[in-house]
Amino acid sequence: MTLKTQPHIMLLAGETSGDAHAAAVVTEIQQIQPDILFTGMGGHEMKKAGVQIFFDSALIAVMGLFEVLKHWGDIKRAMRLIKQELETSRPDLLILIDYPEFNLKMAKHAKSLGIKVLFYISPKVWASRPKRIHKIGQAIDHMAVIFKFETEIYRKANIPVTFVGNPLVDKVNTSNQVELIHQRLQQNKNGRIIGLFPGSRKSEISRLIPVMLETAALMLKQDSNLNFVIPVASNLNIEEIQHQCNAAKINVTLTQDNLYDVIHSCDAIVSCSGTVTLEIGLLNIPVCVVYKLSSLSYLIIRRIITIKQISLINIIAREPVVVELLQDAANAESISNELFKLLDDTQYRQQVFQGLQKVKNNMGPGEGSKRMAELAMSFIIKPKTSSQLESPE
Repeated sequence: MTLKTQPHIMLLAGETSGDAHAAAVVTEIQQIQPDILFTGMGGHEMKKAGVQIFFDSALIAVMGLFEVLKHWGDIKRAMRLIKQELETSRPDLLILIDYPEFNLKMAKHAKSLGIKVLFYISPKVWASRPKRIHKIGQAIDHMAVIFKFETEIYRKANIPVTFVGNPLVDKVNTSNQVELIHQRLQQNKNGRIIGLFPGSRKSEISRLIPVMLETAALMLKQDSNLNFVIPVASNLNIEEIQHQCNAAKINVTLTQDNLYDVIHSCDAIVSCSGTVTLEIGLLNIPVCVVYKLSSLSYLIIRRIITIKQISLINIIAREPVVVELLQDAANAESISNELFKLLDDTQYRQQVFQGLQKVKNNMGPGEGSKRMAELAMSFIIKPKTSSQLESPE
């Protein structure tokens, strides 16, 4: 029997945003200690960062009750495989990135094996089911939060917590190709650019692409010079989306260029809810947020959600900064009206900019991924204490 000498960290990310956050943390950990073995569930970004991926998260990146049920076979398969990997490899640390319903089940199993569990990006206990915080505390060793107001919630529940800062503060920047990408997206040189951001989950795409294309058709009747762009996540089939655009007879540019360059090139955006709305806000682009689930999934979710706003922009600002159109309200006419208002009403546009600045101010300092890496390494290098490192001011 040989002794395990190489430190081993397993990471589980169930969605595209979590995949990117995990990859950033891995890159920072490698700067501290290059010889660590990384394995996990994730996607393209984690693989690129050097993680040995044993399950592709694209197979289970779904949202809503019925969408989960439709993919239940893949979800169960992922759970079985992860449990086997935990039992066989016994990593020194399990890092769970968001995706709470799934990841907390894996946390519980890891804890039963004596594996240390660090949860990164807290379940939104402030938005729904606040009492689950006690079960979270039983399943993990430490919570790393990215919103400062979350710290007090965990402290009150006597759960070890560190505010590491929000990784998007550093991450959201344009590249040196931004002007070139802007020129490429502005096919009609006299027209403004509208972003259609349907998300990275297949269930989101199927619900939002049709209404977004309908919105584009409606807007073109009022302004034929408009340009439309859809950023396509790396886990999606770009040809399938192109087929939908062709069927709708709408000229839309599909791109897999740097997302932040694409966002920066837009004059206004209609977007699914989620992390991307915050990325759009940090780049100071006016946005209209849309949200669509199956009717029954939505009814169930509305019963358990305790907050009025759903977009991260409005939640962090603690006030309505951007318009949210939910379910039937997310129709082509309403979206079109809001986008034209964001484009043409100077006073309203300025009001949105002021709100987005408030969001930036509330996000805290940068280096969130670096602080998260330091926190993770404190579990590898020395025994865990109740306070692993100082939180940023």
